Amino acid sequence: MIPVILCGGVGSRLWPVSREAHPKQYLNLVGRNTMLQETLRRASLLADDNPILICNEENRFATAEQVRQIGAKVNTIILEPEGRNTAPALALAAIQICKTNPETLMHVMPSDHIILDDKYFVSATRTAGEYAKKGMLMTFGIKPNAPETGYGYIRRGRELGSNTYEVAEFIEKPDLVRAEAYLKQGDFFWNSGMFLFSASSYLGELRKYHPSIISACEKALETSSVDSDFLRPGVEAFISSPSVSIDYAVMEKTDRASVTALESHWSDVGSWSALWSISDHDSHGNATRGDVIIDNCENSYIRSESRLIAATGLKDLVLVETTDAVLATTLGDSQGVKEIVNRLKSMRRKEILNHKEVFRPWGSYESLVISDRFQVKRIIVNAGQALSLQKHFRRAEHWVVVSGIAEVTCGSETFNLEVDESVYIPINTKHRLRNSQNEPLEIIEVQTGDYLGEDDIERYDDDYGRTNKN
Repeated sequence: MIPVILCGGVGSRLWPVSREAHPKQYLNLVGRNTMLQETLRRASLLADDNPILICNEENRFATAEQVRQIGAKVNTIILEPEGRNTAPALALAAIQICKTNPETLMHVMPSDHIILDDKYFVSATRTAGEYAKKGMLMTFGIKPNAPETGYGYIRRGRELGSNTYEVAEFIEKPDLVRAEAYLKQGDFFWNSGMFLFSASSYLGELRKYHPSIISACEKALETSSVDSDFLRPGVEAFISSPSVSIDYAVMEKTDRASVTALESHWSDVGSWSALWSISDHDSHGNATRGDVIIDNCENSYIRSESRLIAATGLKDLVLVETTDAVLATTLGDSQGVKEIVNRLKSMRRKEILNHKEVFRPWGSYESLVISDRFQVKRIIVNAGQALSLQKHFRRAEHWVVVSGIAEVTCGSETFNLEVDESVYIPINTKHRLRNSQNEPLEIIEVQTGDYLGEDDIERYDDDYGRTNKN
């Protein structure tokens, strides 16, 4: 059995904490670990091999950093040059697995789920694995405890034994009336989006119903390249694949679909109300995170990322603060956050893409002050990491070391700067910042010039294979 972890998705309903460039699976929304890191930990409980991760090109370094932070090992990280939904993504993984052993079981898990009890997860996986070995395509169903309209449903059919059933029907996200009816009937599960099947079984069914996906993915892997832990499929071949989910492509068509009940508390944390429901509450039903002081509040979720929130007299509300945005909504309407995000996108607002803290493969930076002709940044360079050798055409930079030791290249010179020391980088001067120490390096950067955009850069050398465009 090999875990295949899907790291796509933007988590728009959890804006402003979840952003396109740093979505919810990379956040520690509940515990100390992020959702991806918890998925990696959970996957290791039953796996016979290191996992395959699938993510988009833009999030490759964030994914690799999450793996590094917990000391996990991966088989490979497959980079989708463009999102084509889950059926092609899993085809890439299955074709790779078949090169070694076609009968290997693929344990498909999204990276943004919360499962609160490992015991039930392990038990359900073992049960489903016995059927998957016989050629069945298994999915995992969650017994509903509310008329949820944000999930798809599975109607169970004939019982096969051990909490496992034939799939009678997959159902799209219902309206409230139908969701209430499904809850009363008792023979429906929430569709968890987790699967278990052999690589050969999945490819066999996919070839039967969507052969064009197989053809595109085979060609993409034939023209792929390997860069460290990253596998880059051929771009033109992969984007020629139809964009379709595994549910539409295979699971709703095959006569081999079965479902095993997962009895643990489960959530895909698709909204602020879902996060409130799995958080610890005070005696009045409030869940808080960060620097929050409340009085006379009931059944509310209040989260501070950067400053004090003081609240009084709130009931059934969501209040979330980040360094550059504040969200206020009701618990009952937290699904509507997606519409706010769509409006921000149509307005080309930068707040949908990045936080003020932006993550890079070498560390992160945060814009502290920005004006027309100057910008102040706080830059963190992780131990042993370096920015690219680069120059800018329209801005100069002044670096001041706050903590650590900076190895600086400026023009033809390379030298060290210690705490409280500084250097000036003129326009059109090649430069580089490196941290050769075992502790993070922190600097304050002051930029001056008539254009301060991130695209004003020419790279000459980069440890991470980046070009001027990424």
